[in-house]
Amino acid sequence: MHTRSAARVAAVLMVTIALMAGGCGKKKSPVVRPMPEPPPLAAAPVPPPPAPPQPVTEAPIVPPEPIGEAAIDSRPLDELNKEGLLKPAFFEYDAAELSAAAQQALNEDAALLKQHSTWAVTIEGHCDERGTAEYNLALGERRAVAARTYLVSLGISADRLHTVSYGKEFPFDPGHTDGAWAKNRRAHFVITAK
Repeated sequence: MHTRSAARVAAVLMVTIALMAGGCGKKKSPVVRPMPEPPPLAAAPVPPPPAPPQPVTEAPIVPPEPIGEAAIDSRPLDELNKEGLLKPAFFEYDAAELSAAAQQALNEDAALLKQHSTWAVTIEGHCDERGTAEYNLALGERRAVAARTYLVSLGISADRLHTVSYGKEFPFDPGHTDGAWAKNRRAHFVITAK
């Protein structure tokens, strides 16, 4: 029995070793699984794109048409004279000589008279209230003639330009100040025919 028991012990040992060998086998490395991606961060909400601009409902600004010769010539004389298309030439106290500013005004008047070659003009000579009536009539005449002579030198036909002196009789500004008197010392233009 000894042999049988030894054989039994040997068999049990073998089974135990086999079990152990199976249980003690090489350990498997753990499987590395990729980490799941973190959930996306909650981004700030993206605002929608701006709405397209609304069309302008205002009427477009249309620049005024330049005053053409036909438009000017179709209006009555009173209206043309009220607009002051022809600029006055102003004079210094007790003088009939044209200043640089007066010459500039007459240059512009000559350009307009050249555009409207059928216009006839009366040049009125005016003075301020100081001095006698007779003296101011003579001074007003010299002022009107000075303006006429200058316009003729610029190529305006003399037969289109007539002169008259009103002296101090019809002031543009009835005031009794230096400012009022300066406005009254002038050669004033009136379109009399077109």
